[in-house]
Amino acid sequence: MNAIELVVLDMAGTTVRDDGVVEQAFQRAAERTGVADRMPWPEALQYVRDTMGRSKIDVFTHLADGDVVAAAAATAAFEGAYAEIIAEQGAQEIPGAADAIAVLRDSGIKVALTTGFAPVTRDALIDALGWRDLIDLALSPADAGRGRPAPDLVLTALLRTGVSAVQAVAVAGDTSSDVETGRRAGAGFVAGVLSGAHDRAALDGADAVLETVAELPAALAERGLLGTVLAARTS
Repeated sequence: MNAIELVVLDMAGTTVRDDGVVEQAFQRAAERTGVADRMPWPEALQYVRDTMGRSKIDVFTHLADGDVVAAAAATAAFEGAYAEIIAEQGAQEIPGAADAIAVLRDSGIKVALTTGFAPVTRDALIDALGWRDLIDLALSPADAGRGRPAPDLVLTALLRTGVSAVQAVAVAGDTSSDVETGRRAGAGFVAGVLSGAHDRAALDGADAVLETVAELPAALAERGLLGTVLAARTS
């Protein structure tokens, strides 16, 4: 099995604390654009939870009964609402996330962040956390073609970082969509984390389910997927 050269990490719920912010932003956007009137909000909220991690416009297209114009307006409203909430509450990392990323990069492994957010929201989060120099790459569906669960984000990260093979890529995230996108991309290792939207049952199909992303370097080392220097450091 290939040693890992690239780790692709989700943002909200995986490396960035969510605490219900995404759900709040969905509700504000749906109410402000009238999408909330298309179906009972409890039903809509359950769909949001079930599809967490997917491209926001895909989710809103469903909530708007296929009305792509309304979905586009709601998606723009979502980005504005999310920015409002982050401005009110601030952005915080999942405890240990930055340290885990630093350990991986110190070993020569590239790290990419991926998200269903628009680039403007993604970049605002990265800047709020001070992570601009911590990562190699950050991607949104607009950069890759399709959002999760399609493999585009992972494969675009692979192409842009120049790693040798899909088997040299590890993917980690807190939703079933993260697990599915890693599988569709052919990643060599796919991990679910329990710090976000979905529980252990929903993450079934991952190679490992971890409490948080902080456990990822050690999990890779235990499976012999890291170089000898990092494996010794995490043992």
